Parts: sequence; C-alpha cells; structure tokens
Amino acid sequence: MTATPQKFFGWRVVGAAFVVAVFGWGVSFYGPPVFLYALHASRGWPVALVSAAITAHFLLGAVFVARLAAIHRRFGLARTTAAAGLATGLGFLGWALAEQPWQLFAAAPLTGFGWAGTGGAALSAMVAPWFVRRRPAALSMAFNGASMGGVLMAPLWVVLINRFGLVPAMLLVSGLMVLALGWLAVRVLAHSPASLGQAPDGEPLPASPAPAAAPSLPGALMWRDRRFLTLAAAMALSLFAQIGLIAHLFSLLVPALGAGTAGLAMGVATALAIAGRTALGWMLPPGASRRPVAAANHAMQATGSVLLLLAGGQDVPLLLAGVALFGLGIGNSTSLPPLMAQQDFSPADTARAVALITACSQAAYAFAPASFGLLRELTPGADGAAPWLFGAAALAQLLAGGMLLLAASDRLRR
Repeated sequence: MTATPQKFFGWRVVGAAFVVAVFGWGVSFYGPPVFLYALHASRGWPVALVSAAITAHFLLGAVFVARLAAIHRRFGLARTTAAAGLATGLGFLGWALAEQPWQLFAAAPLTGFGWAGTGGAALSAMVAPWFVRRRPAALSMAFNGASMGGVLMAPLWVVLINRFGLVPAMLLVSGLMVLALGWLAVRVLAHSPASLGQAPDGEPLPASPAPAAAPSLPGALMWRDRRFLTLAAAMALSLFAQIGLIAHLFSLLVPALGAGTAGLAMGVATALAIAGRTALGWMLPPGASRRPVAAANHAMQATGSVLLLLAGGQDVPLLLAGVALFGLGIGNSTSLPPLMAQQDFSPADTARAVALITACSQAAYAFAPASFGLLRELTPGADGAAPWLFGAAALAQLLAGGMLLLAASDRLRR
C-alpha cells in the first residue's frame, strides 16, 4: 500500500488569511469612521476628540506592528491571531460602552494590538511560510479580504447601529470575529509546512532541508539599510496620500455627481482595487523586479489624482476617470510592499522588515485624514474643489515611486 499524497494546505491558509482580513479591516480600519459618527451623535462628543482617539488607535497599532515578528516568535502565529481577535472585540466594545471620552483612549491599546495582529504584516506572516514562487498570487488573494471588509462591513455597521444601537451591534460583530478567528487559529493557522511535512508552493520536499539562516540585519542595522529605508518611506508616502485622499473623496465628488452616484463611484473604486490586485498577483512573473512595478502603480495613482485636479470638481468624465485610475492602484499599495521585501531581504529578515515598514506607514497614515482636511480648509478652490489636496496626493505618489526606483538596483536577487 502507498500513502495518499496530502493535499497542499497553503491555499487553506490563504482562505483563512482572507477571512482574518475581512474582520481585521472591517472592524479596525473601516469601522472607526462609522464609530466616530455614532459616538458624536449619541454622546455629543466633539468630532476632533473622537478623531484623536482614532489616531491613538492607529499609532498604538504601529507600535505593536513593529514588534509583531517578535510576538509571533514568542507566542506563535495562531495564539497571537486569536488574541488579536479577542483584543479587538473587547477594545471596541469598550468604545461602545464608554461614558467618558478618556475611556476611548484607555481602550486604544487593545484595539491597537488587535489591528496589528490582523493587519497587513500579520497577513504576510500567515502566507509567507507557505509560498515563495506563487507568493504574489497568494498574497493578492489574502489581501482582497481587506477590500471585501470595506465592501461588506462598512455598510453593515451602519445598518446594525441604526437598527439595534452601537452596543448590540458591537457585541454581535465582535462575537463573530472572536469565534471565527479562534476557530481559524486552531484549525488552520496552528499548522506550518514543517508540521504537515510539506514544502512551499506544494512542491516536493527536498532530500535534506537547508538549515535556518540567521538574520543578516539584526537590531539597528535594518534602519541603516538603504533598501529598507526607501521601501519604508515609499509605503508611508503612498498610504498617507491614499488614505488622506479617500477620507475626503466622497464629499468632493458629491457636488458634481450627487450622493448616490458618488457612493457608487466609491464602490467601483473598491471593486477596481480588488481587480487590480488580483490581476497583478496572478500575472506578475516570479522573478520580475517588483520595485519598478510598484513605481508604475504609484505613477498610475498620481495620474488619477491629476485627473481629479483637472476636473475642477465639475467635469464628470475626468472625475470618473481619475477615480478609476486611483482605484486600480489602491489594492497593490498594500500587497506589493511585502513582495518587494521578499526580494530585497533574506528569508530570515523578511518578516521583521515587513512588520517595520507596515509600522512606519501606519504611523504616517494615522495623521493623513486630519492633514488633508487641514489642507482642504486652508486652500479651498472654486465650487468646492480642492486642487491642492489632489496635487499633494499626486506629488506624494510620485515621490513614493521615485523612492522605490532609487534603490531598485541594490535588491538581493534570490
């Protein structure tokens, strides 16, 4: 008798990462703007105060993300993910039950840890051990859960809060998140290629496994590496521009398109983000240099921002074309950095590099909505347009692309 070959488990891990992303982004990323409105309406707290709590949530998340690789090594991926789901549920339930504004900030360490354990660096840590050659496709599928979290959870939050209230809505969604992530942690994320006797990409096991390599950039050496610095700066600039623009885009489209069509345009942008990420993930050749591809993605988003600027808040075809080009690049802005890190760094350094660049970008984009709002108020255009806002977004995207190309020749080929 011969043993039946075990089906490659990596794609189940991708499916689990997709679900983690739906909850992680749906609660911790797309949820806070809805909670801001609900808390302002029900408690009468100033928008600026609740916004400061959201900024604290993202900043504390960045602190935890910077240590995520070490947390995974000490406690394991499965236990960390389950704990992140529980922390998210408890933290945002604390927001819903808060009777004083300071309680929002007291809950922020829980919500920040939850976001760190279910965000982009966590998804990369889930998928990376299972894929090398096919990692672009696997990561694109996992990160599509983030976009789906926005499509599904943002409107769901509004419906649940309006119908049942903030506390029951939070209990329902948080309970589902805790159960789902706990089940996935035990049944899927607790396994590794070694524990199942499998090799990355489902390929045959080598006759003698290579010994694990030691990190080549331990401690502070990572922060002096040109490849790391340019990648971290590019991701921070890109997501600062992207999230700052998205935060204000709906209100800037309404005068020309109307609320209904503006909402539809935002939905189309999300759909294009999924399509762009999926297409690139499956079409990107395994050995292709990813920095020029990412730079082209930033250039496309910059072009979309310029079209939005030229539209002047009134030209509908230019507005829609700008939204389409900008939307096509949204997904790749988060899924390409881990793929670039895979090429730029040794396997022993990749997880820490991904965690640190994610932490840098998160610390930057925590201030993006407020910064773009201030720019919008200080430089108003005619008919409600915001030319300086779109111009700033385009400039940041071009700078991000330039940063990537600056060190493209230094990457390590493996």
